[in-house]
Formats: sequence, C-alpha cells, structure tokens
Amino acid sequence: MDTIEIHDAKRLGQLIRRTRKQQGLTLATLAGLCGLSVRFLSELENGRDTCTLVRVMAVLDALGIMLVASPPEEDT
Repeated sequence: MDTIEIHDAKRLGQLIRRTRKQQGLTLATLAGLCGLSVRFLSELENGRDTCTLVRVMAVLDALGIMLVASPPEEDT
C-alpha cells in the first residue's frame, strides 16, 4: 500500500478522483454508494475547501481509502 501525504484539499481531491477512476466508478455511481450528491463529489475532487469532514470521510470509506494522521514528533 502506498502512503500519500495530503497537505491540502486539492491533493485530497486528486487522490479521490484517481481512486474512483481506477475502480471504474462514475461520479453518479460513487454518489449513490456514499449517499452524497454528484455536485458535492465534483467540488471535492476539484479541491474546494468548503467540504465537511463527515462527508469527506463517507467518500473515503466508500472508496476504501484509509485516512491516517501522524502527530508531529515531540522533542524529548
């Protein structure tokens, strides 16, 4: 499994679009799988930063993308 660092909404949108296309899904099909609108998915894939985390998490779950966060290392 490849790990991709996500630093902004645009990069997350690119990952979602690439994964959706690799799985052969249309925006309409993915919208049905996660219960969201095609418009929302389009805005998400285009990096619009007004998308809510709850909806983003639903999309990631539908595509099988695991979100992993790493806290900054603490100086000891």
